[in-house]
Amino acid sequence: MENAVSKSRFKPNALKYFRQIEDTGKELIITDHGKPKLKIVPYNNDPMETLNSLRNTVIKYIDPLKPIAEKDWEAMK
Repeated sequence: MENAVSKSRFKPNALKYFRQIEDTGKELIITDHGKPKLKIVPYNNDPMETLNSLRNTVIKYIDPLKPIAEKDWEAMK
């Protein structure tokens, strides 16, 4: 896991990690027993930045109200 730290290592060095996140702009994953538990990301005041990352990711549906995988449901037969 890239840019991850255990919570026991994070706790005494929290300010150092906060500064690192501020300087690099990269997220930090906090783990507990090797499993990811928390993600610390830099604060972003621009809500459009999050939405911009979703641009061109939606698939075009010709009939958006038609159920998806209608043929897969036995109960509909």
